[in-house]
Amino acid sequence: MLKKSSLVLWGVVLFVAWNALLLFFLWTRPPAFDDHSHLTEEVIRLAQDAELELENQKDLLQQIHRYSALWSKKRKKVEETGRLPPPAAASNTGALPTTEAVPHRSRASPDAVLPVVVIACDRSTVRRCLDKLLHYRPSRERFPIIVSQDCGHEETARVIASYGEAVMHIKQPDLSDIPVPTDHRKFQGYYKIARHYRWALSQVFRTFQYQAAIVVEDDLEVAPDFFEYFQAAFPLLLADPSLWCVSAWNDNGKEQMVEAGRPELLYRTDFFPGLGWLLLSELWDELEAKWPRAFWDDWMRQPEQRRSRSCIRPEVSRTMTFGRKGVSHGQFFDQYLKFIKLNDRFVPFTQLDLSYLKKEEYERSFLPKVYGAPELRVEELQGNQHRELGTVRVQYSSRDSFKAFAKALGVMDDLKSGVPRAGYRGIVSFLYRGRRVYLAPPSDWTGYDPSWS
Repeated sequence: MLKKSSLVLWGVVLFVAWNALLLFFLWTRPPAFDDHSHLTEEVIRLAQDAELELENQKDLLQQIHRYSALWSKKRKKVEETGRLPPPAAASNTGALPTTEAVPHRSRASPDAVLPVVVIACDRSTVRRCLDKLLHYRPSRERFPIIVSQDCGHEETARVIASYGEAVMHIKQPDLSDIPVPTDHRKFQGYYKIARHYRWALSQVFRTFQYQAAIVVEDDLEVAPDFFEYFQAAFPLLLADPSLWCVSAWNDNGKEQMVEAGRPELLYRTDFFPGLGWLLLSELWDELEAKWPRAFWDDWMRQPEQRRSRSCIRPEVSRTMTFGRKGVSHGQFFDQYLKFIKLNDRFVPFTQLDLSYLKKEEYERSFLPKVYGAPELRVEELQGNQHRELGTVRVQYSSRDSFKAFAKALGVMDDLKSGVPRAGYRGIVSFLYRGRRVYLAPPSDWTGYDPSWS
């Protein structure tokens, strides 16, 4: 604990020393003027430089103060419990040699603290995100909120600061442009997002040493049972090594395509959804050393990272995005994202048995349900024929047939490394004109073909 206090003391000493050196530099810098008018201009410029630098140092001191408060809380917890928090494991030094899921033994306990990390930049509408998080949060101690801000946007920073001690505000220090290939200049924003994610997750798992975290972005609104959902699914993530995340998002979650009357329905998916997701510190141990320079979410969907693991996702999304503005310039927003149904019913997930989502049990029940359903052609579905059959299956056998059938039925038709959005073993479940439909490959499916992209 003395070491933590020394760090705070050294931070303050560094702050004072830096400003002393700065003033010495400004006073002793040789003049670059020949007359009184130039002298006045130079004095004004130096004053402006000093004011800017002092403002930066003020931010630094405020962050030191916040970290000091955090360490004080940790010290108090240690004094009360007599136990030190477990140390963060060292990160791997390279890519893992296999794409198969490897069993893990998590350090986390089922009642571990689950911080919510809000990735923010220049949207002052982050207030909408934070208001809902704070409104629905059942426990400040179990679910601390950390807002990690990039971009240096002052208006957004003021909005975040207005929440005071209700949230922790950390700022990504490197705001410089990133050297990118000439043909990627228009993607500079994606490079900065990847850099920010890496810094923010490193803060959470390395500096603060949390064992798991829920990641949301500043343009997401959460459902009333957002925290209940993650709290209930967390033990499942700890227990099942074939899982690597829990997501709040259904890519095919348009209102007319989900069973809103059954918000308790959950599924496994091989597609990494993002948009409100829970990960363990062990996963960051695995990914940090090889984190990509850009397009981090599509990188997560590659076989080398996924390694045959799955995520849990809901029938009805527990997040919705209200941010059309962004680096993607509204890609998919007008066509899909703005129509996603946000769950409005509280489901007591912590009182439900979710063991059916473990791999063996899930496949034992889900696959017979899919391949036991009558097969229909797309034209028959579109013609609203054979309603008496109830749940049905539409079978595809190639990349082109999947894309054609998906487009015809209103399902997102893009594939990432061969995996369809919301798909499990190639199967996409959704509602079409009020009936359950499984868009599925043949029953002898043997795996994804990464060339289907």
